[in-house]
Amino acid sequence: MAARILITEPIVDSVIENLQKDYTVDVGRRGQFNSVDALCEVIDRYDALMPMLSNPITAEVIEAGENLRIIANHAVGYNNIDIEAAKNANIHVANTPGVLTEACADLTWALLLSVARHLGPAEDYLRDDKFDGWDPLGFLGRELYGQTLGILGMGRIGTAVARRAKGFGLNIIYHNRTEVDAETEQRLNATYVPSPKKLAARSDILSLHCPLTDETHHLVDGEFIEQMPGHAILINTARGPVIDEQALAEALHEKRLAGAGLDVFEDEPKVHPSLLDAPNCVLTPHIGSATLQTRRAIGQKAADAIKGILNDRDPSTIPNLLTA
Repeated sequence: MAARILITEPIVDSVIENLQKDYTVDVGRRGQFNSVDALCEVIDRYDALMPMLSNPITAEVIEAGENLRIIANHAVGYNNIDIEAAKNANIHVANTPGVLTEACADLTWALLLSVARHLGPAEDYLRDDKFDGWDPLGFLGRELYGQTLGILGMGRIGTAVARRAKGFGLNIIYHNRTEVDAETEQRLNATYVPSPKKLAARSDILSLHCPLTDETHHLVDGEFIEQMPGHAILINTARGPVIDEQALAEALHEKRLAGAGLDVFEDEPKVHPSLLDAPNCVLTPHIGSATLQTRRAIGQKAADAIKGILNDRDPSTIPNLLTA
């Protein structure tokens, strides 16, 4: 009998069709498996699971998945999965690194430009039929040329953001857990800064690309924001809980920070209510990887890991496994 796979939500059709050639594939409804109870009710029927970041793959779910051989997250992140419980149950876990770099870097720039040039309010102004001609003082924004861009986290996405920044003529500084190699620094014309707070103090624009860890949880709090220049712009396409949203909202409302662009939030899908009406704050619904090319690549990478394990491939030959 063919192995059974549960994909918890609809994904790009071609990925599902690829798996259906060899396996029985069930696809959940949007949001159907956002609770532990919903997952526990069905998980014992499946040999493989492809969950979303919104699905809580807890120890309880893993224990109930008595036939599970692999959990392949449809995401680069995996904070939703109890990795230790999976290891103890001899269940492989995979994610999808390296496929959303360019899409997330593009969205970072979309947010940055929208905040710097007040694109949202300007469009609303026009659509509300308020545009009555060119205004020499209308929607005065910020030029990027010659500004200093601080990048907190110089991994794949941070590096891709820096690559784009060269074309805009920005000065690039960065902080990372480890300093990048000299060749990369030279190629990007990027300067290392030894601490996040020093980076904040020197940045006209600060873009977050760090992972979520105990150290980075609420890294951007009230004290951190106080280090930033009042004219600074904050961009986050990394993880929502890196920012203390209450502290950020207060800084925006009190004009202690010039603007922010956020694609991720601490309690998704909820957004802190004080951010919703904060001035010069552009909010997008976690769409950093939302291009057809990238979402197809994410799904296929997760699918390839599932196929590898179900076909008894040597786990060491499956590059995106988090557990061997």
